[in-house]
Amino acid sequence: MMTYYVCRCFFSNNIFLKQYNLHVTYKDEEQFKHDYLQILRKRGCNTEEKIREACREEEYLASEFLALVQACKANKSASLEEIFDRIKVEKAERVYTFPIFTEEFCRLFVEELSHFEDSDCPKGRPNTMNKYGVLLNELGFDEDFLTPLREHYIAAITSLMYPDWGGASLDSHKAFVVKYKLGQDTDLNYHYDNAEITLNVSLGKTFTGGELYFGDMFRPRETSNQNARFTEISHVPSIALLHRGQHRHGASPITSGERYNLIIWMRSSAVRNACCPMCFEEPDLVPTVGFGDGFTKQTETVDVCTV
Repeated sequence: MMTYYVCRCFFSNNIFLKQYNLHVTYKDEEQFKHDYLQILRKRGCNTEEKIREACREEEYLASEFLALVQACKANKSASLEEIFDRIKVEKAERVYTFPIFTEEFCRLFVEELSHFEDSDCPKGRPNTMNKYGVLLNELGFDEDFLTPLREHYIAAITSLMYPDWGGASLDSHKAFVVKYKLGQDTDLNYHYDNAEITLNVSLGKTFTGGELYFGDMFRPRETSNQNARFTEISHVPSIALLHRGQHRHGASPITSGERYNLIIWMRSSAVRNACCPMCFEEPDLVPTVGFGDGFTKQTETVDVCTV
């Protein structure tokens, strides 16, 4: 099976600055000022700070998230104290929350999703539990948005937070948006994810209810723990929630409004090649397209089925 890549120039060349109707290349600040300072000033970008903002590819990411990622990259082998100063440790075991997107980005994202929902375009639904929502690969979000987000930002955090769950070897994902609204889906049953690690981002809109709750870890060949204690977490827009995929969880019904959540199931082929997280057997591989369910034919594996 052929593997496709993106050229490194994707991250620096032919960036479009909509506000100034200009395509630019950004290698460093000195080059950028030399090539574009004069024309940007003529088009109304008349301060040094605005110029720096104009060339910033990360403008949709919250400043707190960028600081967290930078701290993680700088502390790969050091103490985690600085990391925990920048991340909220929830009462549910190894569940973390932190800002990730700007509120403006969340608003625009939901607006675009609403337009797509109202269109006549065919739509694949996220999974068997959610009847309303969008598979983001069908909208072309993988290559330009989700894959760079996973590889260059989220992986820095998961490498430190979940080294024992494939956090340092995430190489694929399935991403979708789920929608909750009265008269449609309002809640989510207790379950675990087909993922090593899950990122769940509340996008909005305005709603009440809908708290997330976490119970115990799923254990293969064990009966469900009827006495599991649940930990409830309120999830507010622009905040990301990070947890292990096999940490069972659900969502209480919303009581008013409309709610959108971005879900990214992140997978490590090195983990799941040894043991399928759904049937807990050696995977019986069937060819597919895209990332599929994250399995490959690589021989190096990590067994977490018995963790």
